[in-house]
Parts: sequence; C-alpha cells; structure tokens
Amino acid sequence: MAEVFTIRDACADDAGPCAAIYRPHVTDSWVSFELEPPDDGEMARRIADYGTSHAWLVATRGGAIAGYAYGSPHRTRAAYASSCDVAIYVSAAFPRSGVGRALYGALLARLKDRGFHAAFAGIAQPNPASVALHEACGFTPVGIYREVGWKMGAWRDVGWWQRLL
Repeated sequence: MAEVFTIRDACADDAGPCAAIYRPHVTDSWVSFELEPPDDGEMARRIADYGTSHAWLVATRGGAIAGYAYGSPHRTRAAYASSCDVAIYVSAAFPRSGVGRALYGALLARLKDRGFHAAFAGIAQPNPASVALHEACGFTPVGIYREVGWKMGAWRDVGWWQRLL
C-alpha cells in the first residue's frame, strides 16, 4: 500500500533538501545531464522561477521532504507556450513508496489548471524505474534523442514521453 504524503508548493526553505535529493542524480548517475550539482542558492532560484511560471511541488512525510516535481518551459518560441517539461526526483529514503505518483498527480492537475495543454518528460536511458513511473502516470513515448549527451564516459540517449493534460 502506498504511503500517505502531504503535497504542497515548494518555498525557499525547501532548497536545501531539494538540492540534497538531486545531488546524487548529478554526481553518481546520468539521470541528470548537469555536471555539477546546484547549491542551495541556485535551487532556491529555480524553485522561485518555476514555482511562479509553472509549478514546483514537494511531498513531505513526517517532516521530511520525500521528493519534488516541477514544470518548466518546453521551448522558448511563442507557439510552445501551452506546453511544458516536467521532472521529478524522489529521495533515496522513499523508494517505491507512491510519492512519485502522488507528486505527478498533483503537478499535472496544477499545470492543467494553469492552462498548459501538453507535458513532456525527457528520461536519460536506461532508466526503467522512471519509464515505468511516467507510463503509470499516463505518459506515452514519442521518440528518442540518440547519443545526445556525454556523461560518465559514454554517450547517453534521452527518451521523450508526452501526456496531454
């Protein structure tokens, strides 16, 4: 049975915990294509920017942030304004707990309420857990960018998934 989480808008005080959740995805895997993890100040800036323009949500349980999800611009040209990218990161302390589905349920509803029509998720490959989460949340595959990024000594593919809101 999935655990119960409280989902809320992120605030500047969440920057440190969000940065800590994100850090191993940058330093220990190819899940993120960033090469250096953002510090708390940069994470606070992202929370403020994306929280205002799209949405940035955190899931908490027992006072701890279990994960976060956010929407961001898909592309800069005006015709893309009703589309957005989404991303989600879950703390290693909450694997397979239902936090991912809870976050995406709230985030996708919020983005729809804000007038977004389509959400896109780029998933560095291989990442079967992320693919399974996105497909369970209604995303469908739309294509693969082959060898689009170099990280951890190899070329990495990124698959793209889409969900109409």
